[in-house]
Amino acid sequence: MTIDRLKDIIEQGENSNVEFKTSRTALNKDAFDSICGFLNRSGGHLMLGVQNDGTVIGVQEDKVQGIIDGLVANANNPQKLNPPYYVSPEVLDVEDKKVVVIYVPESSQVHATNGRIYDRNQDGDFDITNQHDLVSQLYLRKQNSYSENQVFPYVEIADFKESLFDKVRNLARNQQPKHPWLAMTNEELLRSAGLYKKDMKTGQSGYTLASVLLFGKDELIQNVVPHYKTDAIVRIKNTDRYDDRDDIRANLVESYERLMAFVAKHLPDKFQLIDGQRINVRDNLFREIAGNLLVHREYTNPFPAKFIIEADQVRSENWNKPHGKGNIDPANFSPYPKNPIIAKLFKEIGWVDELGSGVRNTYKFTELYASGGKPKFIEGDVFEIIVPLTNNAKEEKSGKVLGKTSEKILALLKEDKNKTAKELSEIIGISDRAVEKQLAKLQKLGRLARIGSDKAGHWKVMD
Repeated sequence: MTIDRLKDIIEQGENSNVEFKTSRTALNKDAFDSICGFLNRSGGHLMLGVQNDGTVIGVQEDKVQGIIDGLVANANNPQKLNPPYYVSPEVLDVEDKKVVVIYVPESSQVHATNGRIYDRNQDGDFDITNQHDLVSQLYLRKQNSYSENQVFPYVEIADFKESLFDKVRNLARNQQPKHPWLAMTNEELLRSAGLYKKDMKTGQSGYTLASVLLFGKDELIQNVVPHYKTDAIVRIKNTDRYDDRDDIRANLVESYERLMAFVAKHLPDKFQLIDGQRINVRDNLFREIAGNLLVHREYTNPFPAKFIIEADQVRSENWNKPHGKGNIDPANFSPYPKNPIIAKLFKEIGWVDELGSGVRNTYKFTELYASGGKPKFIEGDVFEIIVPLTNNAKEEKSGKVLGKTSEKILALLKEDKNKTAKELSEIIGISDRAVEKQLAKLQKLGRLARIGSDKAGHWKVMD
């Protein structure tokens, strides 16, 4: 978050999505009431070091780290927050005072703190634990908002692929040697991961859509979501159809592995020393793209997810529940969970990081992989990520890669070597002067030569 954005939020004052706590030397006792309320309602910002009237007093500097450590530990402690939820505090300096900002997204689950369920409205946090109608409405709202929670009461444990449980346990062990899943049965693991729920509309309990997508056998997945697939395509030589393709209709665990294998097959490795370690930049970059494609996706829509490798870029597309339109600015955006249960399992096995980190990591690794190139994140009904494979601005300047206008000029001159700058400008739709600059640049780069005089000569495109 930028300082200007923080000041704007503080200036607007407390509301259903903003809560101030003084927390001068310690976290306020009711801070987790607000975190719980945000998770249960529509998300929001908790700001420590700010009085109720918006006056910034700051958190005492020598207490900042202790407060953050306690906050993160308690958010991951089911005795304090159940189910636990990872939070990522950020420290900003406002007028030489430390303000700790915690962005809490809306959760797909109903959360309780210290055994109490809180909801949020304009006036603050309200304990609704004993108000059974409000609790039931809360559960219903979560099920309606997040399709991953859809319950299938007739799905049985035998419908899941046995080998996937061992694979997930091994991956979780790599992240945490004493992970709780290691001692659980398959059914206990599914319940622990939030993949077994009660449908508050019908009263029936069962395994969820998320469980089907994560652990289901192929035939179960096709029965529940027959339109589901992820299309991995290479279009470099045959741009009308494809050079290679993998039509992926497997569970999400195997889908992730197949996407990463497709990347390894068609995109070159690139290694970089980061903090003294040799890092595979390609794998780290496309780990983020594959994770986003599978985790942050609306599975009830028949639009197929796509992962397309082209000559100069890689694109991914998946159906979305947009919270805005247009390009996402990584310096000033609020992440929204699309499938928090699926995301949490992927986080436990080390395939994604905390919410919001994917955009930052994609920028970081794209700049390393594409020599300074920058990705694009485009929010809409279809969420699109575009990762350049080269730094086009730098490559164009060096002559290794040409811009679209230069390529168009070369193509036109290959067809007719006698075309004039005026004729080119009329076809392309730019000024005569702009065409002359392009022609001069192409000659300088050795891509174009003038044979004969300016008036009587002709152009030769150099291969």
